[in-house]
Amino acid sequence: MDVIKVIAAHIKDSKYVVTFTGAGISSESGIPTYRGEGGLWTKYDPNIYANIYYFHKNPSYYWDFFREVRYPMLKKVKPNKAHVALAEMGRAGYLKTVITQNIDGLHQEAGSSSVIELHGTTRVIYCQSCSKEYSMDEAFSKVEIEIPPICSECKGKLRPAVVFFGEPLDPKILRSAYEEAENCDFILAVGSSLVVFPAVDIPLRAKKRGATLVIINKESTPLDHLADYVMNDEAGKVLPQIVQCLKES
Repeated sequence: MDVIKVIAAHIKDSKYVVTFTGAGISSESGIPTYRGEGGLWTKYDPNIYANIYYFHKNPSYYWDFFREVRYPMLKKVKPNKAHVALAEMGRAGYLKTVITQNIDGLHQEAGSSSVIELHGTTRVIYCQSCSKEYSMDEAFSKVEIEIPPICSECKGKLRPAVVFFGEPLDPKILRSAYEEAENCDFILAVGSSLVVFPAVDIPLRAKKRGATLVIINKESTPLDHLADYVMNDEAGKVLPQIVQCLKES
């Protein structure tokens, strides 16, 4: 039997389905992955551009990166077929929650309503002093004038709502993700290398609790041997086929 149809049948028969996504799903929209050949960290040292110590020491490193790379990239990219397929699964009642390592907001833009962002979002900027929030566009306008950008209300310094290297994940968000993993009976890991902790602990917890684990990733992962099904293919190719099977069934 076709693996796509088998996976779709499992999803249809499951009571609680969640998805865990990584950089690979957004790379199909044109956002480079961080690690590996051509990844962002081959061009920009993460120990400087994405490290909380360096951000506090000299935030210009991050804001230059934001102005020259991140903002133009996110203004250009759109959700791809994989993001749209997951949103369709959510609207149809098959998918409960998307848990993502990504900070690009493309799941929400595609229409997914229940999204847990483990590493925060680059689309929200806030003041470190008074917590006033700014949109990405507002932050860019400020960066065009001065670096680091300053809060309009209290003159405090701004920062993105992302988790830098050297910072812990928000315990409330991590707890919510763990609860989803422990409640689900089917987890779909998409576009993740499954090497970053503690994020990788989410599919592991689900599997240990008896959930069916399906991995869709172009390259092999350290958890492949634990998975019930592994598909080394593009998410934008596989997920729409799964959705089509669900519709036909």
